Amino acid sequence: MTDKRIITEQGLEGRIAALLEPVIEQLGYRLVRIRVSAMNGTTLQIMAERPDGSMSVEDCEAVSRGISPVLDVEDPMDRAYHLEISSPGIDRPLVRVGDFEAWSGQLMKLETTRLVANRKRFRGHILSVSGEGFRLERDGVSEGEDRIVDIPFDALAEARLILTDDLIAASLKADKAARKAKGLPIEDDDETPDAAGEPGAH
Repeated sequence: MTDKRIITEQGLEGRIAALLEPVIEQLGYRLVRIRVSAMNGTTLQIMAERPDGSMSVEDCEAVSRGISPVLDVEDPMDRAYHLEISSPGIDRPLVRVGDFEAWSGQLMKLETTRLVANRKRFRGHILSVSGEGFRLERDGVSEGEDRIVDIPFDALAEARLILTDDLIAASLKADKAARKAKGLPIEDDDETPDAAGEPGAH
């Protein structure tokens, strides 16, 4: 899969990502994000999706089955943990150039690793995307501040969509298109629940 992530993890999460991302890709999915948190003791959350952006409960279970043997052998965690496989959700992280292209026009928030237009935190709508970055129309700008800002991809620390009615409508439309492309029935309830794997005892 050529659309590599432009926002990646560091430290322990980065080592786990390097270990699991090739396995997840071999299974036919894309890694979105890895988080290690103190929730429920310690939780290793793997966020993944199909290339078309969909992710069913069955897909989450398939990823869990595929990566569990690798985690058992490589044992990257130094404590007992709970493995959780989830879909990105509607207010999803944006981690690839294609994510910014797919959700252009939607409201988002982001943080940068360095100052861009004299700040590191932004909220606004994606206007356009290029190979090097994207143009953002800021939301709630004070007088004298730049409304339009160009954000380089290599300055991004984190970016995610903000839940709005427009985003919900766009997400439902994208989900229906994905289901239609697979020849699946179109359901009224388009919410995709997450699936959790078995706790790891490592």
